[in-house]
Amino acid sequence: MEAEAVAALAERITDDFDRACELLLATSGRVIVTGMGKSGHIARKIAATFASTGTPAHFVHPGEASHGDMGMITANDAIIALSNSGNVPEVITLLPMFKRLGVPLISMTGNPNSTLGLASDAHLNTGVATEACPLDLAPTSSTTTALVMGDALAIALLEARGFTAEDFAFSHPGGTLGKKLLLKVGDVMHSGERIPQVSSDTPLAQALLEISNKGLGMTTVIDRDGQLAGIFTDGDLRRAIDLQVDINQTKIATLMTRGPKTAKPGMLAAEALRIMEENKITSLVVIDDGRVVGVIHLMSLLQAGIA
Repeated sequence: MEAEAVAALAERITDDFDRACELLLATSGRVIVTGMGKSGHIARKIAATFASTGTPAHFVHPGEASHGDMGMITANDAIIALSNSGNVPEVITLLPMFKRLGVPLISMTGNPNSTLGLASDAHLNTGVATEACPLDLAPTSSTTTALVMGDALAIALLEARGFTAEDFAFSHPGGTLGKKLLLKVGDVMHSGERIPQVSSDTPLAQALLEISNKGLGMTTVIDRDGQLAGIFTDGDLRRAIDLQVDINQTKIATLMTRGPKTAKPGMLAAEALRIMEENKITSLVVIDDGRVVGVIHLMSLLQAGIA
């Protein structure tokens, strides 16, 4: 029943939806979302979605608004009011104050001819034929359609504002999404003395000591000009053992992997992880103008919460 109710919403993206978007885009203040009971719970989520997608918004409880919280609403704001019946007293009581402030009013109801619907500058019909509740009483399908309509508004505004993934990350700095969109390779790479590094004429035995001391399971190999010549990894060591080379005489340049995968300090850490996963490797050399400035290891990404 809820799925059918949501599907029916597609036919209701009409001129009123366009009008609602225009009113919200023109708002210089915030979007105030309000609703009573179950509609209030949906209103809170809609306000949160607006706020995280580039449209400043917050929820105001209609009951509390009648007892002082109207002071949270200014003449620069816009109102989205939710009520399935369109006649809930706590919201209807606020209509004269909304009109006095001159704020645009957008409503989501199941009855366009309700008091709230008729008082609105734009009405979005979220009505349902029946609730999913077997008694046809508990708000189920109606709250779902209201939530979907609110999401549709938020995404339409997101697109209209040109809201980017980086903008989204700034609204979510503490979560995994924020880390994936904000954390750069330079923030988590091993740098300075922590970089495993040997010259191309270093004997294998000495290179193995460098690998062991730095604990990354690899070392970078630098040529005479200070540029990256290659890397030597656990895999290269296994191949060297198969060849039964003399670890004290064999130069690392003859055993290293040339043209390794690299990253830039400004690259997103999430992009570095993608490169590692696609190539089935555990580290990337970080270069800047051909010079090694760091090494990023899979373990560092795990510890940073990226992987």
